[in-house]
Amino acid sequence: MRYAILIYDSETANPSPEPPDPAAQGEVMSAYNGYTQMLRDRGVYLAGEALQPNPTATTLRQKDGQTITTDGPFAETKEGLGGFYMIDAPDLDVALDLAAQCPGIRYGSIEVRPIWETGTGAPEDQSVGAAAG
Repeated sequence: MRYAILIYDSETANPSPEPPDPAAQGEVMSAYNGYTQMLRDRGVYLAGEALQPNPTATTLRQKDGQTITTDGPFAETKEGLGGFYMIDAPDLDVALDLAAQCPGIRYGSIEVRPIWETGTGAPEDQSVGAAAG
């Protein structure tokens, strides 16, 4: 089963105006590179990306048939979504064990969420709209 490992941290929600310390940033990146390699070595890695901080986001909503855009996330939060991994694990217990090893757990919180499997694998079955229709 596929799972999303969602990485939340306070720095993503409220980035510092000061540039990050290069040595500290290097240590964090090294830890994430090692974690990514571990997931690859275990054969569970499907995808993963870091995200820009919350203030760079644009939120879209629809009201009365009109699309409304706002800068940043809709709600003020103490932690922001900083990145994610998508893994293929045999069950939730394995997914939780792998998520607990994510370096981001030292800086915020990790959410593990099953991917909503919506079809037989055919491209037309892979969207939420296809499942709802």
